[in-house]
Amino acid sequence: MRHILTGLGLLSTFVARVWAGQPAHIYGVNLGSWLVLELWMLPQGWVDMGGELCGSDCSTCISTESAFAQAYPNTVNATFAQHWATWFTQSDVDTLKTAGINTVRIPLGYWIVEDLVDRPYETYPQGGLYYLRQGLGWLQDAGIQVILDHHALPGVQTALQMFTGNCTTDVQFYTPYNYGRALVWTAVMTTLSHLDPNFANVFAIEAANEPINDANQTPGYGTFQENFVQIVRAVELTLGISVPSSNLSLSVSASVSNNFTAALSETSSATIFSTEVQAALSQAVPIIMGIGETHDLQTIFEASPFKKSGTPLVTNFMDVNWQHNNPPNPADVANGPQAYDDHMYFSLAGNDSTSYMTSICNLPTIQADAALGNSPLWFGEWSLDTEFNATDEFLYQWADAQKLAYSKGAGWIYWNFKIETSNLTNGTARARQWSYLEGLELGYFTQDPAAFHNPNHLKQYLEQHLEQHIEQHLTQHQFKYTYTHPCRMLSNTPLVHVLPCIIDIPLSIAGGVGDP
Repeated sequence: MRHILTGLGLLSTFVARVWAGQPAHIYGVNLGSWLVLELWMLPQGWVDMGGELCGSDCSTCISTESAFAQAYPNTVNATFAQHWATWFTQSDVDTLKTAGINTVRIPLGYWIVEDLVDRPYETYPQGGLYYLRQGLGWLQDAGIQVILDHHALPGVQTALQMFTGNCTTDVQFYTPYNYGRALVWTAVMTTLSHLDPNFANVFAIEAANEPINDANQTPGYGTFQENFVQIVRAVELTLGISVPSSNLSLSVSASVSNNFTAALSETSSATIFSTEVQAALSQAVPIIMGIGETHDLQTIFEASPFKKSGTPLVTNFMDVNWQHNNPPNPADVANGPQAYDDHMYFSLAGNDSTSYMTSICNLPTIQADAALGNSPLWFGEWSLDTEFNATDEFLYQWADAQKLAYSKGAGWIYWNFKIETSNLTNGTARARQWSYLEGLELGYFTQDPAAFHNPNHLKQYLEQHLEQHIEQHLTQHQFKYTYTHPCRMLSNTPLVHVLPCIIDIPLSIAGGVGDP
């Protein structure tokens, strides 16, 4: 999670593109710690389950789903079934709907597709797909749209992070084998998103949550991005779904027109796709058939006409400026609807409220990303966390400032929808700045997520010459900021993100209206 703060715009010439199926403006929350558990959000619950708290080094105890499954092989599935059934419920959906939330981002581990787990060398709880399907059904009934976020990838994408599901220094995601497993996961999720009725409200799939910031440490990641887009489109072309602006075309034999898995097997031989995509499609077919049998989808997958005129999914990536050292630009591989994600957490802007507000109003992101083709951009993680003891009065302003800043893009998705209240979280102290529902109850957030308490008070923090700041950031990666998280490593990362601040940014600087 990245700690950088951006500017605010009461006025802006920038217009974010909205793809079909995507909410016109995203007001969302993450369903964190549901299907990928991070103990800092529910430490007492974790201990009650049988987990451990191990301080700053999460590799030294039972702190992740992988470690838990290894420690309790005979009871892990039942224990996690109880967690999945209680951490996110129909009551939560009702509360989110009443609060005006129109989007949720659901962090998922690769192990939700159980056939991808290399047992016995890898260990994770089983049974999560049932609860995902159930939760998607509740959200669909409430009219809430969904982004499926590949939050924890095969092989682990970042060292010593609980959000990867396995706290280790042995990072192996950036290898052909694990890229391949991630592509199979994507083929399965794309298939479910189009054919499983419970997935009908899914409009986007995110390729990889928070890869390593240094592109020198992520070999092959650009090729993976291209293959990710290809595999989503391969499934959709097999289904007969038209993909706007796509340069790919495919026809499926009439002999398999009533059997999607047979058609997908045929597609896996199509030479318009890379060899990696072909292999992943072939491997996905038996997995999809197994899921169909387990979840009563066999008729849909294997014995029904499947050609449809549906809406293509939005492929979603962390924005290009998430990385440094000449990273691949995901905009270069766009083929059909595509959007970008950035995560904003705040630190090192000073230890007082004025420094925070000045920083968020004057750091030159949306326009800089748009100039590099990374638009539309939404802010998929942020919070009210601060490095000082924030007053209630400040948190009203802090919520306004961030909402207003991120609303200049495609919208925002708060981390998290809720946080445990216990002695281990100092009562509501942690929830106060990390739980959207707690912040709503305390009045930091307005009941209407599109509204603000008083945006005019932000003008006093505006500094001059923002246009020059933007031009600087677009031409050189010269500023470094620090991102952190209650349970994550500290690291330096460059900042090229720019947001307009209370003034109009000329289109010559903003890079047009931001069409990809």
